[in-house]
Amino acid sequence: MAGRTSGRVIIPKNPGELLKLAGKIYDKHLADGAASPLNAMQDFSWAVDGPKVAPCMQNNVEAEAATKLAEQLYRQRDIDLPAIKAIVQNSASVLKGIYAKNPKVLGDYGFVVDDTKKVPKQKP
Repeated sequence: MAGRTSGRVIIPKNPGELLKLAGKIYDKHLADGAASPLNAMQDFSWAVDGPKVAPCMQNNVEAEAATKLAEQLYRQRDIDLPAIKAIVQNSASVLKGIYAKNPKVLGDYGFVVDDTKKVPKQKP
């Protein structure tokens, strides 16, 4: 005969799911009123933290919407970025050819010109 388990309680790790669960618990706590067994907690109080659930849920919804918008904006950016990178690289090549004797002039265009000599890596 199978024994009875103690019953594992699963607490969601996803913030949205955790907030949904907190909302359900808070609603039940309010419905039970003074008879709620959650009033017995010593270190935590639904009277203090319960009202924080709804604004936190709203913040979560807005944050997820902002994340989706950011993903769309990054996708739009990534469409044009390769062409822009290529034109910047080609511009540097052209300007470096034109100003071969004075590459510091590229700084006028916003390029950072490093004219220090490279130190060879030492073998360990």
